[in-house]
Amino acid sequence: MNNDFKRIPYGISDFKQVRKENKYLVDKSMYFERMERAGNFLFLVRPRRFGKSLFLNMLEAYYDINEKDNFQELFKGMYAAEHPTEYRNKYQVMHLDFSCVGSDIDNLSSNFNNYLTGQCESFIRKYAYLYPKGCEDEVLRGKTGIDMLNRLNNVARDSGCSLYLIVDEYDNFTNNVLNVKGQQAYHDLTHGTGFYRDVFKLFKPMFDRIIMLGVAPITLDDLTSGYNIALNMTIDSRFNQMLGFSEEDVRQMIRYYKDAGAIKPEVTEDSIIADIKPWYDNYCFAKDSFGREPSMFNSDMVCYYMSTLVDTGHKPEEMVDPNTKTDYKKLRNLIEIGNMTEERRQTIYDIMHTGYTYSTINSYFPAESITDEDNFVSLLFYYGMLTIRGTLGAMLKLGIPNNNVRKQYYNYLIQAFQQIHPIAVSQLNVPFYQAALEGNWRPMMDYILKAYHDTTAVRQLIEGERNLQGFMNAFLSLDPYYLVAPEMEFSHGYCDFFLLPNYTVYPMVAHSYILELKYLKTDTTEAETAQQWTEAVAQIKTYAADHKLQTMLHGTQLHLIVVQIKGYDVVKMEEIR
Repeated sequence: MNNDFKRIPYGISDFKQVRKENKYLVDKSMYFERMERAGNFLFLVRPRRFGKSLFLNMLEAYYDINEKDNFQELFKGMYAAEHPTEYRNKYQVMHLDFSCVGSDIDNLSSNFNNYLTGQCESFIRKYAYLYPKGCEDEVLRGKTGIDMLNRLNNVARDSGCSLYLIVDEYDNFTNNVLNVKGQQAYHDLTHGTGFYRDVFKLFKPMFDRIIMLGVAPITLDDLTSGYNIALNMTIDSRFNQMLGFSEEDVRQMIRYYKDAGAIKPEVTEDSIIADIKPWYDNYCFAKDSFGREPSMFNSDMVCYYMSTLVDTGHKPEEMVDPNTKTDYKKLRNLIEIGNMTEERRQTIYDIMHTGYTYSTINSYFPAESITDEDNFVSLLFYYGMLTIRGTLGAMLKLGIPNNNVRKQYYNYLIQAFQQIHPIAVSQLNVPFYQAALEGNWRPMMDYILKAYHDTTAVRQLIEGERNLQGFMNAFLSLDPYYLVAPEMEFSHGYCDFFLLPNYTVYPMVAHSYILELKYLKTDTTEAETAQQWTEAVAQIKTYAADHKLQTMLHGTQLHLIVVQIKGYDVVKMEEIR
């Protein structure tokens, strides 16, 4: 295999390293001129793993006066090199990354002070040659980070210097405080005389331009009473595609590695897109962009997949990058702030069951209202757990973007069930294999339905049929041999579950399934039970006759399974022939 090709910068956020080591880069520099036109104070929220840090690092290199002589080397072949703006390399840039402050909540004030002190020292030494003699010493005499920032502001203004502030992960440690210590500790940090609020007070008068990026707009509202000094680019259609990859971006990447001989000839461009699209695609962040612009792929996930494919010759065994598990643990903890209320739990169940919800997106909201229903849905949107899928009047249709996110919902639900009644999910490995390769579906269904019985006999999370649907959804999602498709439309009806063979990963799968679940109330009569069974059998046979279904089986044998459950007991379960 030819090894003379650019490496994929998976996990690398250092723009200069990417360029100097000639790694593959998707050009986003055309957004610099849009940002300049939009305003001097900008704010953007995007989910984790969307390339925020690399973008900000590139932005720093573009505006840093110290990189003026390196501009052509760093940006050669990029949009910015052909269309430089008047502010290119005109600023002294302070780059703060608040994820570097650390997670030691009990010593947060001193840790933050130490970090800010270090950044101010680094800044003044980096640009000391631009200041009159003595200015460096003046700044370094500051006793605290805030004191040094004030002194830096004074000497910069006296010297007529232009400053640019970049803040990455602006909400990182404040979210940790909210999660670990609760709302009162968070309030003390961001209100009144809290040290974090004091720092924010200095930013606007000190810096000519500011860009802040994070994963949620909560902190900003508390710190700045709405942050009315900035343009929120988060749901602005001009910046919908600024982070992440479009399908064309991904296709260009695939073509590059195909042309370089880094991907096996039998692995086609379309097969890669078909493989990754259900897992990483379908993000839209602006209402006006939906249907007008291509949806966006999670860029880090694409790089994870492509780097594995290029380096090993085969795609990753797990479509979800294992490194994201920490991200989703943080997300889950934030969602559960103040304990999970029944209303919020119901929202998650509804989203899992239907795949979407209708709501508006709130641009900012304070921490004390994070548990409000509208704000909770907005939080799911900002974290990438929901994305724009359409409109309904003044409301947005917000849906689960892809299988990656859907899996996070299922994992959350499984953990909720586990807290009620322990379930050894590892014991499903053999039954999953038996169903997929041998057509022996009963051990799988018996185990899941017994677990449902044991869990709901202790306590139902929600009542009735929806609880059953959610339980089955969660545990079927653990099956590696299938892509679980709930509410799949066949013959103008919607089956409960279609287990679509995951043939690109497991081509040996020989059996596929339609599952029809029928829930009975505890007072249902025998005649009503029999009538429901007859109707269910007719329904599932109609689904099986759909021509579209036949094209999705990939040569597997289709099994039609009907299950009747009353309360939490199985009444009848049979394969329909």
